[in-house]
Amino acid sequence: MADTFKLQVATPAALVVDEDAATAEIPGSSGYMGILPGHAALMSILAPGVLTYTAGGQTHVLAVDSGFIEVLDDVVSVMTESALRSKDIKLEEAQRQLSDAQNALAAPPVPEANYEELVLAVSRAQAKVDAAGK
Repeated sequence: MADTFKLQVATPAALVVDEDAATAEIPGSSGYMGILPGHAALMSILAPGVLTYTAGGQTHVLAVDSGFIEVLDDVVSVMTESALRSKDIKLEEAQRQLSDAQNALAAPPVPEANYEELVLAVSRAQAKVDAAGK
């Protein structure tokens, strides 16, 4: 069995990660899933959250949006709307976005506001705050 697997994190704009990783923790729709080399084939929905992985003896952290995950033959493909490295996130801005999203959820700006979109906005902002803190 190999010691690593290929991790690829792609957005519509760019391939954000393309590395050999030893471990990964990925936010799925039913909770976080741990990935190690030799993981069984898997296809799942990606939830907004913090994706962490270990490569080259270092831990890397990204805030990811919703999307899809595929694990097949020691290749883990994460397709997401956005992926931000923790070092690129401004904590103060992320905290402001979280506060704005929470306020909008508590008192929607318009009566016909989509509750699911408001909850998703809170999840996205929380992922940025969490990633920036790691």
